[in-house]
Amino acid sequence: MDSTTSDPAPRAPLGPAADTGLKIVVVGGFGVGKTTLVRSVSEIRPLNTEEVLTQAGVGVDDLSGAAGKNTTTVAFDFGRITLDARLVLYVFGAPGQKRFWFLWERLFGGTLGAVVLVDTRRLADSWYAIDRLEHHGTPFVVAVNRFAEAVPHGLADVREALSLSADVPMLDCDARERASATSVLIGLVNHLYDLSTARETT
Repeated sequence: MDSTTSDPAPRAPLGPAADTGLKIVVVGGFGVGKTTLVRSVSEIRPLNTEEVLTQAGVGVDDLSGAAGKNTTTVAFDFGRITLDARLVLYVFGAPGQKRFWFLWERLFGGTLGAVVLVDTRRLADSWYAIDRLEHHGTPFVVAVNRFAEAVPHGLADVREALSLSADVPMLDCDARERASATSVLIGLVNHLYDLSTARETT
């Protein structure tokens, strides 16, 4: 997968009927495409806190499997997407490098659900995100961002490798494509709805 992305979504004002905002967080390892996903889906100009990687990170940041990447998120990304006349998603992208993981606890505050974005070349980088979400009791879906250079492992194989239970939805995506990235967020919303409905019936 190269670094090109689809054109930014057109800027749009928030409709007067929108009265339900959901905060979700996109988490995962370094270089899995979190910033790209937020940029792809946001209907407003996304807030990015990307900085150029410097020599100071040599020996600290693990760049294996992320050849050509020269920037990194140092705080968070933020975007917004309106799903319908009343439902709006506020999307936060968490930093992926280990030295910024302390920020995740703050980002999780008020979060209804999360997307764990996965690169099959670096599956081990997903463990911390899954552990933290399970610790907080935050519902999540796992989205496999398909990089051209990666071996095309099936979703069942990824589920087994990550020891995910059967009730965690898994999705394929291309974070560069708006329709694909948006479908991941819709998948998360549907998962949250199903969980809410299940609680009401019990």
